[in-house]
Amino acid sequence: MSYATPPGWYPDEGAPGTERWWDGTAWTAHTRPLAAAHPDPRQPQTPPGFGPPSVPLPHQRVAQDGPGAGSRTKAVAIALCGVLVLGAAVTGAVLLGRDDSGTPAAPTTTTSAPAPATPPTATATPSAEADPDDDPAVLVDQLNGITLPVPDGWEKPGSTLNDVPTIRTKDSYDCPGGSSFCYHGTVSTRTAQSGESDPKALAEADIVTAADNAYEEDTVGRRIHGGITSHKVLKAQEVTVAGRTGYLVRWRVTTGKGPGGVVQSLAFPSTVGSETPVIVRFAFDADVAELPLSLMDTIMRGIRPLGDSGTSGGVGASIGP
Repeated sequence: MSYATPPGWYPDEGAPGTERWWDGTAWTAHTRPLAAAHPDPRQPQTPPGFGPPSVPLPHQRVAQDGPGAGSRTKAVAIALCGVLVLGAAVTGAVLLGRDDSGTPAAPTTTTSAPAPATPPTATATPSAEADPDDDPAVLVDQLNGITLPVPDGWEKPGSTLNDVPTIRTKDSYDCPGGSSFCYHGTVSTRTAQSGESDPKALAEADIVTAADNAYEEDTVGRRIHGGITSHKVLKAQEVTVAGRTGYLVRWRVTTGKGPGGVVQSLAFPSTVGSETPVIVRFAFDADVAELPLSLMDTIMRGIRPLGDSGTSGGVGASIGP
C-alpha cells in the first residue's frame, strides 16, 4: 500500500481555473481550462488526501505509519482502556450491590462520558492502480488524450526504446543491413516538441526524422536497412483526425538493402489541455501483403479522443489487414 497518485488531470492552484497533467511521478507542462474539462470515466478523480500543485507532491506525503501516527494510536488506546475500566466498575458495583438475601440492590444511575471520536485518517491507495490501457484492441495515449485501434496481428509492447505509446506487428525479423531485429510495421505517438503549432509545418519537418529512425539508422548508429538511398512523396495533404484539422506527409523510401518501406508523419492538435500538437508516426515495410497502405488510412480514421463513448475509445480488433 502506498500514496502513489495515478496519472491524470488535477486542479492547478498556481493557475486558478486550469488543470495540470500529473504523469505519475512529476507535474508536466500540459494544462487545460478547468471549465472546459470533460470528466473521463476511465481517469481517476483527485485521490483523498492529495491536493493541487501548491501542496507537497504525492511521493512527499507522510505515510500512514509516519510521524504523528504513534501519538494518535496511543490516544485511541487510552480512550478504549478508559471505557473498559468504566464498564468493569459498573459490573462490579452491580454484583457487590446485592444484599444478604440475594436481592439486587437498587441500581445506581451512572453517566459515562462519551468516548472521544477518533480523527479520520487518510485512506491508503494501492500502488498498483487499474491500467486504463488494459484493452488489447486499443492503444491509449493519456498525455495527448487520444486512442488508436490495434489491428489484428499487432501488439502493444510493454516498453520501447523511446518510451512512447507504440503498436507494432508481433513477429520480428533480422534486419537486412545489420545485426539487429526489425518489425514490419510500427505506429507510435508523441507530443510535438519544437514549439511549432502549425500541423503542416510539423508534419513536413517530422517526416525526415520518421524516415531516418525507421530505415536509416537505429539508436546505436547501425544502418539496419543499408541506409536510405532515395524517397518519393506519395501524399501531402490536410486531413481530419479525432475531430481536429491536421496534416499528413507520406513517403516511399528506397533503401540500400531490403525492400524499403513507406513512412508517414501525421500532425494534429491534441484534444486536451492547451491543444499542444500530437504527432503520429507510421512505418510499413514494402512488399508485405499484410501491410497495405489502406491500413495506414484505417488506423488514422480510428484515432479517437480519449473517452469517446461511441467506440469505447477506439475501433479495436475489428481492423484487419
